[in-house]
Amino acid sequence: MHHALSDDALEQLFRSARTQNKWLDKPVSETLVRALYDLTRMAPTSANSSPARFVFVTSAAGREKLKPFLLPNNVSKVMTAPVTAIIGYDLAFYEKLPVLFPHVDARSWFAGNDRLAEATAFRNSSLQGAYLIMAARALGLDCGPLSGFDNEGVDKAFFAGTRVKSNFICCIGYGDPAGVFPRSPRLSFEEACQLA
Repeated sequence: MHHALSDDALEQLFRSARTQNKWLDKPVSETLVRALYDLTRMAPTSANSSPARFVFVTSAAGREKLKPFLLPNNVSKVMTAPVTAIIGYDLAFYEKLPVLFPHVDARSWFAGNDRLAEATAFRNSSLQGAYLIMAARALGLDCGPLSGFDNEGVDKAFFAGTRVKSNFICCIGYGDPAGVFPRSPRLSFEEACQLA
């Protein structure tokens, strides 16, 4: 269990993986979407809080519902993607803590403390969205995460009547290499890190 992944796996997950802007006309099955979530849900969140809530937009009707809230440069990305995941966060996530984290009364940490609950929900849903991307890559899928959309509009359209708010969205499918931009630079260890 405790061994490094192969270099090929690291290539697929990190080095060669790219943010996609165009998609091949190749479907992603519901079975694969479910497998994607099953991997994502196993990754850690603080106190196993699991605040992310996902809407997997797979239908033409779902894409049309999402379209009015996208910035113009993101419309074609979403409209042609086989799947677009809306990654949201549940502000009432703590109601599930008695089941998810039964060791202590973790619900009491957040109930009545809206500021802590929102910070925890947003941070951990961001983690879960990143896990979704890595799980998708591990399953041979490509991703195009984006934040260029009207969160309030998406929340009204997809999360009405709940305490869920949208964080970001991520197109998922099989990327068309013709739409990939040249690799942008990354910060070196010296620029981004320190040893203390």
